[in-house]
Amino acid sequence: MTDFLLTIAEPEVVQDVAKQVEAIKGDLSMLWILLSGILVFLMQAGFTLVESGMTRSKNVVNIAMKNALDIAVGSLVFWAVGYSLMYGSTNGWIGWSGFAFYNKQDPSDLFFQTVFCATAATIVSGAIAGRTKYTTYIIFSVVMTALIYPIAGGWQWNGDGWLAKQGFIDFAGSSIVHSVGGWAALIAAILVGPRLGKYTKDGKAITIQGHNKLLATLGVFILWFGWFGFNGGSQLAWGGDDSVGAAKVVLLTNLAAAAGTLGALIISWMKYKKPNLDMTLNGALAGLVSITAGCGNMTEGGAVLAGLIGGVIVVFSMEFIEQKLKIDDAVGAVSVHGVVGAWGTLVIGLWGVDGTTGIGLFNGGGATQFLTQLIGTVAYAVWALVTSFVFLFGLKKTIGLRVTEKEEIEGLDLSEHGALAYPGKRNRGSEYLEEKKEKELELV
Repeated sequence: MTDFLLTIAEPEVVQDVAKQVEAIKGDLSMLWILLSGILVFLMQAGFTLVESGMTRSKNVVNIAMKNALDIAVGSLVFWAVGYSLMYGSTNGWIGWSGFAFYNKQDPSDLFFQTVFCATAATIVSGAIAGRTKYTTYIIFSVVMTALIYPIAGGWQWNGDGWLAKQGFIDFAGSSIVHSVGGWAALIAAILVGPRLGKYTKDGKAITIQGHNKLLATLGVFILWFGWFGFNGGSQLAWGGDDSVGAAKVVLLTNLAAAAGTLGALIISWMKYKKPNLDMTLNGALAGLVSITAGCGNMTEGGAVLAGLIGGVIVVFSMEFIEQKLKIDDAVGAVSVHGVVGAWGTLVIGLWGVDGTTGIGLFNGGGATQFLTQLIGTVAYAVWALVTSFVFLFGLKKTIGLRVTEKEEIEGLDLSEHGALAYPGKRNRGSEYLEEKKEKELELV
């Protein structure tokens, strides 16, 4: 009936109605992006809880301070230079349109992209928890949010980026956000070195238990919740087909997270003979990372399978990195974000879809999309690994990356911040010191 009335209405009336409809859609889109950005902002609390819960209680203040720093530094630096490097006029590799550049008619996009930037920086924090200088971390956080992440993001999300022109797909950032953060975390963990007592003299890995599994669990649920904004908001519009698209993205995000949770639970149960909470929680995060790139290009069944395999991958990856490579990643950030981020990007080339058309190797799309996804995955890995190494190695040789042995034993809360998260009488490394003295006496 509405369409019939429009056909007999005056052209001026039709144009006016169309303008009003577009204006309403624009307002709804801005509201959706803002609400989604607010959900992603809440993920900063989730990262804080996960990282602190999975590590020692003597470092909780330090972890909280790092996460507060990431969102504060990220907000200002990304506003000042990062957004311009990412979305400014570009040669395909690096953009620039001046300082504090953004579309002043739609500040919601700047806010939304800012909280994404802070997420990439925060990923590094967990891997090097418990032994890294706060001043060094401040400097690297600035570098990450001002240069490493924005330039990488512009390759795809700036429509004129070189990967965008090749048809590379990364809907919400499995590679752009998570792999970039994860590979930077790998370099940081290698250069900082393992925590004291993590490995025996013969190289056997010792499990350093997190101090509060409940905090870690709550953190994962907050991240899961915030991810609905992370992925759903990346539709960047609301109204008509965009509403359906965003709703489906949220649905697929939840399905993949659930599948990743069960995948890690089942595999870890089989391997360790008991259901393992740490692995199960990381499986949930792995499922979320697995669908982040393809949440706009996947069927429901494809999302479940991607998340399930992501949950399995993270268990083996964490074990391999810790026990075979002898790299101490305190929370499994490299596996969850780096390794599984690569998987989430590549899976689009295996069974991704464009509408109802298969674009993957296994659903009739041929090898083209897979090769494109592979190029992008490798490019982001190389970029993050090389740039992170250059900056972190420079910091190591100048101001240093790591606190002293005494400060690490005492805990970074006291040595770096002069405060305790849990005041009161506690074991803060005295047993390690006594054991160390006994060994020294034996050597004498």
